[in-house]
Amino acid sequence: MVLEAIKYTPHSLAILDQLRLPHESVYFPIKNSVDAFNAIKSMTVRGAPAIAIVAALALAVELANTEFESADDVREFVGDKLKYLVTSRPTAVNLSDAARKLENLVNETDGDATTVVRAYITAAEKMLVDDVSDNMNIGKNGLEWAKKTIGSDKFSILTICNTGSLATAGYGTALGIIRSIHGDGLLSHAYALETRPYNQGSRLTAYELVHDNIPATLITDSMASVLLKSHPEIKMIVVGADRVAKNGDTANKIGTYQLSIVAKHHGVKFVVAAPTTSIDIQTKTGEGIAIEQRNPEELVTVRGPVVDKDGKVNKEEAKTVHIAAPGIGVWNPSFDVAPATLIDAIVTEKGVAEKDQNGEFHLESFL
Repeated sequence: MVLEAIKYTPHSLAILDQLRLPHESVYFPIKNSVDAFNAIKSMTVRGAPAIAIVAALALAVELANTEFESADDVREFVGDKLKYLVTSRPTAVNLSDAARKLENLVNETDGDATTVVRAYITAAEKMLVDDVSDNMNIGKNGLEWAKKTIGSDKFSILTICNTGSLATAGYGTALGIIRSIHGDGLLSHAYALETRPYNQGSRLTAYELVHDNIPATLITDSMASVLLKSHPEIKMIVVGADRVAKNGDTANKIGTYQLSIVAKHHGVKFVVAAPTTSIDIQTKTGEGIAIEQRNPEELVTVRGPVVDKDGKVNKEEAKTVHIAAPGIGVWNPSFDVAPATLIDAIVTEKGVAEKDQNGEFHLESFL
């Protein structure tokens, strides 16, 4: 059974509630752009490709269920809603890129209100289909690069956060590369960081790895350095991306920067997996990427089902537990930036970007 984070039919959209995974698989209906905004902001849906698609499709559903008097009314409605949706997750460039393309589309579409609405819905639906195809190509390109660079012997991989089917329309980016390497028989073992404070690794990536029967082990974020030192069979760290600057600096889940540093120290390849929609050619370097600051409560509390005295998980009863000293200050950036100097390759659906002899990526050639 294929994992499906987004269920869409014309006039209807539902998303897998990722806050309730891995213990419950519950789909949450998204009826309009307000529902989508709240789902993205609360991380009920997350992953840069997925949030862009959910935002686009939520507005498609809202348009399909709304009456308009004129094409100009549609254009104004779409423009206002897209601007609103972009504010739900400012670091992820996929969302703003999708919004820009969709707004340009409706502004350039001639005809009556029905024609403009239909053009928007068709374009949003195509984004869903294209994302799966792009992810499959990222996996294929990552596999080919690994064979060329690392060799044909089996090796292990470390990853952070969740970059699989739950973060995209399907298959995944960094986890898609792991899937492709596993499918080719080259993967010895996958290691997943728990990814504090939201635990996307322990809740979501572990869920996908178990689902796909990929040999895998979960570790805490602070174990990465000693893992690389004691497990020389780990030849690659592969991560996703919420935004890639023109020079290759990559914003991704907090903890990615430190992985790029320890990879360099231990001689492990550090690879970014990103669709070209994650490349922001207008932002020259990582210094220009806005980093979202999350609610302090995410760091000092944890929520999950109750475990009884016999060790049995009670899925029917969930509780939130405070795990830090009351009154302690909290700094909770959601992302950090891995510098291009520490990145060996950026794998896209169009090919693999590697640095030239001057240490530059030239990502514009992929757009």
